[in-house]
Amino acid sequence: MSTQLVTTSVETSLVTGEELFQLGDIGSCELIDGRIIYMNPPGVEHGRIEIRLARYLDVFVDEHDLGWVVGGETGIYIRRNPDTVRGMDIAVISKKRLPTVPGTGYLTVAPELVVEIVSPSDRWQDIEDKVSDYFSAGVERVWVVHPGQQAVYIYRSLTERTRLGRDETLEGEGVLAGFRLPIKALF
Repeated sequence: MSTQLVTTSVETSLVTGEELFQLGDIGSCELIDGRIIYMNPPGVEHGRIEIRLARYLDVFVDEHDLGWVVGGETGIYIRRNPDTVRGMDIAVISKKRLPTVPGTGYLTVAPELVVEIVSPSDRWQDIEDKVSDYFSAGVERVWVVHPGQQAVYIYRSLTERTRLGRDETLEGEGVLAGFRLPIKALF
């Protein structure tokens, strides 16, 4: 999802994650250092890939009773005071980290895996900033799906990145050990 800084003249104070949540549906946005950043809604291709990958992950996680799969820009606290809340396209959280799913609010527990899907208007630096934020929050792996390249980038850390092309297979690690999906199944 593309991020674009949009500010209004009425915004004079920083917003907390709790305040952002209470605002309800104000459109696609994230909270970065207490400031609301509005984003373009994702396009059809992004949504199709998101639901497809989430479905594969959800079936695997359910079959192995591993935990939870969330999607649809679920919010996660990255840091507090001032608050940063990022919206994850897809995330996998083990029952070990989160025994039950909270009913409201944003996640305060880092998932093992976060998936980001690149939109045509995304800048690569914005994607890398999100990846960095996820690792700083305690995420173990980040998959960046790039539809334009028909590729998936696997981040094991900020310095260890692997690119898988259309004819390769995405393989789960850690909590997702045993998960396998041909990359071409996403496109």
